Amino acid sequence: MKNLKQTLISIAMAATLAMASSPIFAEATGEAKVREAAEGSIAKIVEAVSLVEKGADKKEIIKAINDARQLQKEFRYELTERQRQKANDKLRVARDGFENGELQPAEAKLREALANFIEMKQMYDANHK
Repeated sequence: MKNLKQTLISIAMAATLAMASSPIFAEATGEAKVREAAEGSIAKIVEAVSLVEKGADKKEIIKAINDARQLQKEFRYELTERQRQKANDKLRVARDGFENGELQPAEAKLREALANFIEMKQMYDANHK
């Protein structure tokens, strides 16, 4: 009986420890996803800028912008949320500009969005070391 009681107490303690540590692991995974989304968004915008500089087909540029817009959805950080929304609007305007053949304004918006995403990533990194 004594061994059974000790075994049950040990199991209960192990279960409590496992439940308490789960949120810690989940938080680390969440931070990794946010960081990955930020880096991916920046990489796709850089790709779009380089495609513009090379004079690539507008379909390729628009695809890179759309990929960046999809990735940025996962870049959720409370301190930069409004800035992320504004940067996404700039990506949308840039995409629309490329679709309509307005290359100069579209490229300018694309570069503004890139600068915003880099700034947001720096803020995120500064608060998540």
